[in-house]
Amino acid sequence: MADCLTLAGVSAGYAETVVLEDVSLTVPEGGTLAILGRNGVGKTTLLATVMGHTTLHRGEITFCGRSIGTTPIHRRSRAGIGYVPQEREIFPSLTVEENLVIARRRGDWTLERVYELFPSLKERRSNMGTHLSGGEQQMLAVGRALMGNPRLLLMDEPLEGLAPVIVDMLMGAFRRLRQAEGLTIVLVEQHARIALDFADAAIVLDRGRIVYDGPSATLRGDSERLAGLFGVAAKAASA
Repeated sequence: MADCLTLAGVSAGYAETVVLEDVSLTVPEGGTLAILGRNGVGKTTLLATVMGHTTLHRGEITFCGRSIGTTPIHRRSRAGIGYVPQEREIFPSLTVEENLVIARRRGDWTLERVYELFPSLKERRSNMGTHLSGGEQQMLAVGRALMGNPRLLLMDEPLEGLAPVIVDMLMGAFRRLRQAEGLTIVLVEQHARIALDFADAAIVLDRGRIVYDGPSATLRGDSERLAGLFGVAAKAASA
């Protein structure tokens, strides 16, 4: 199986400030990776670095066999990297449908397919972005990323602040994207149990460095190790 995303010895941050130190990882095509860790350890920075929003100080980033370390953000998007930021960043002055259409690129994902995945968006297709619940805004952020027809989907805390019923619905949609659609997915998530159940592999970050890199099942089944890596996640995993 070919690799979709590879980071080799990456150090990155904001201007001269280095947040990530010597990060190396590989995600195969169709694979799923959970990125875990306490707040402020570099999880969001890692996704932002793949997307091109940070300063790359050292190392190499490869997407589908091509080095993208110096590639502009818009070209990474066009190459097939979809990004769902933590803040969602939907356009509040546009309707649901306008938010989706503005991100459309040629490919299998269309308005109809997004509405099939998230039926509530179809019901609210004429609503403005400000007139949606938090869960609907998250669906819209994911749907907008899919409209770009990505091969790799990066999602930063997509379950944050959502009710359990919405979390269950979103995770069902993510499993469909993984299984039926074959998308490569990298997920940053504070809900350790949910993330480890979903992803094939996991990494744990601490102070910008990887302190665990391996199968999700191994970490999920070792509550003592999980607690040692980061207590907050261990509590979530045992909930």
